[in-house]
Amino acid sequence: MSKKVTFDAQGVYYRQLNEQIRAAIAAGATEVILKNVNSQRYIAGAVDGPIKFEINGVPGQDLCSFMRGPTVRVKANAQDGVGNTMDDGLIIIEGLAGDVVGYAMRGGRIFIKGDVGYRVGIHMKAYMEKLPTIVIGGKAGDFLGEYMAGGILLLLGMFSDKPNEPIAGRSLGTGMHGGVIYVRGGVPKEQVGPGLTTQPVDEADLEIITALVKDYAKELKLDAKAIMAEPFVKIRPFSHRPYGNLYVPA
Repeated sequence: MSKKVTFDAQGVYYRQLNEQIRAAIAAGATEVILKNVNSQRYIAGAVDGPIKFEINGVPGQDLCSFMRGPTVRVKANAQDGVGNTMDDGLIIIEGLAGDVVGYAMRGGRIFIKGDVGYRVGIHMKAYMEKLPTIVIGGKAGDFLGEYMAGGILLLLGMFSDKPNEPIAGRSLGTGMHGGVIYVRGGVPKEQVGPGLTTQPVDEADLEIITALVKDYAKELKLDAKAIMAEPFVKIRPFSHRPYGNLYVPA
């Protein structure tokens, strides 16, 4: 049986707010509703298990860092560092997100309706059955997927407040040595990092994208068929050691 608790974060320092949340979960709460959130950091950080969060307002940096299992819905925008090194769970952001979303993310999913900032998905890793995944409904800043080692980045470019900007900034996938980046419609070649090219998706890719878009559209009340109406391209690394030739062998 679920146990719901509600906290008003108005004027509450982030440390006290997180202490209250942890105490409630320790006492058996399975659903946490936060009202009037205004930049409080580390919400849901390192929380373990199937806890549900609803965040009303704009959470601060490192939302859901090191998280293992919860489902977190943000009813507005989010600041930098969402899902920092998260291990499992689902984050849904109904607005925009800042820089370094999913830094070193090891598992779980992050669904963002709008645009994101710089260096999103960098150092993402996949391990055994874990497949970290980020879906971005809008556009992305520079260095998307930098040094990516595993997982999936899906960039749609549809729900953006920057109509005149390219779908991604400079150096997309720079240093990428694992995983895959899917882009709806395509990306200008001058935006792609050195040594990388885009290529059409195959049937296996399309199956992955279709399932992912279905889940994304359901969570954000969007039209999956409209999202799938355009072709997709993919970016994969040519080597797991993209800069191997820069080092002198012993």
